[in-house]
Amino acid sequence: MLSVIGPNPRVIADDVWAKLLWAGLNIESGDLPAVAAANRPCYPIELVHAITLTWLFAGQRSDEIARLRVGCIRWQHDGMPIPGDTDEVLARDAVCLLDIPTHKTGTAFTKPVDPLLGQAIEAWQAVRPEQPKMLDRKTGEYAEFLFAFRARHVGKSYINSTIIPALCRKAGVPTADVRGNITSHRARSTIATQLYNAKEPMTLFELQARLGHRSPASTQHYAKITPNTLARAYDDAGYFARNVRTIEVLVDRDAVTSGEAASGDPWQYYDRGHGYCTYSFFEQCPHRMACARCDFYAPKDSSKGQLLEAKENLQRMLASVPLTDDERAAVDDGQAALDQLLQRLVDVPTPAGSTPREIGAPATATLLPIVSVKQGKSA
Repeated sequence: MLSVIGPNPRVIADDVWAKLLWAGLNIESGDLPAVAAANRPCYPIELVHAITLTWLFAGQRSDEIARLRVGCIRWQHDGMPIPGDTDEVLARDAVCLLDIPTHKTGTAFTKPVDPLLGQAIEAWQAVRPEQPKMLDRKTGEYAEFLFAFRARHVGKSYINSTIIPALCRKAGVPTADVRGNITSHRARSTIATQLYNAKEPMTLFELQARLGHRSPASTQHYAKITPNTLARAYDDAGYFARNVRTIEVLVDRDAVTSGEAASGDPWQYYDRGHGYCTYSFFEQCPHRMACARCDFYAPKDSSKGQLLEAKENLQRMLASVPLTDDERAAVDDGQAALDQLLQRLVDVPTPAGSTPREIGAPATATLLPIVSVKQGKSA
């Protein structure tokens, strides 16, 4: 049992996360608990807004958020730094960079973040009162903490105790789901998983750099593939199309209703493109892809084929035919594999009993067609 025990980041459902994002972008003073004496939030709304967006967009641990420094936001344009107090920061191609201090698993590093986060942090820095430098217990140095007010820096528990409950109330979602309580660390898991499952997903090593992990082994715990992504990958892999071909079958309803089918007369006609196969167990025939034109075969240009197509009471249906390894190779690898398939079947008996070599007619290799099937009611 110990072998299956390990980190298990708990992702927040997409719909709940979207509501929390909306709540964070629109958070107001009235959404926060007020200090009884002053009848206002404990911290200025600019600080609350900045720390909320940091939690929603940065994907960092609560300890790292609480220890961010003043000036942690930088802007770049075409690889060159630009001042944060100019209108250029609003340019579409301006990149916002966030400096992360030394953390749990590594040294300080820099990561790109959404410009909305950079603007919120700069809005707080513009009104932030002068604060004395305070001791960073992790590094042992004195630093200017970004999220500090009245000579005290905001504790790492503030997000769990105040921000998350306020966002849940505003968004109308519970503070817990099937995976447990919504905590500060779950934002990190959710952001990493969404980046890994995006339309243009981050690679494992790119995600490792963004999360600040020393080893990709740690990142793998966050790089979870969602069921939707797995379904798309399965569909793109074409498992069904690779192993099965769907062929059109003509069913002679007159032969069925009259009893001719029961007496052994043909009633199913498998469309080979160049002709029809009347063998009832067509899916078991080894020559279905490389037709030897045995007695069960009726060319379309023959009188039998023309009479069949002239019948009115024919029903068109679809039959799924599983492919062997040789047939899949013929489909995937082209003419060379088809020629090899023909050679291997030259002495294999047909449903009529004779082999292609005994029949003497050249075998015709025809790929079974894929007929697209759409489920649902017709318009």
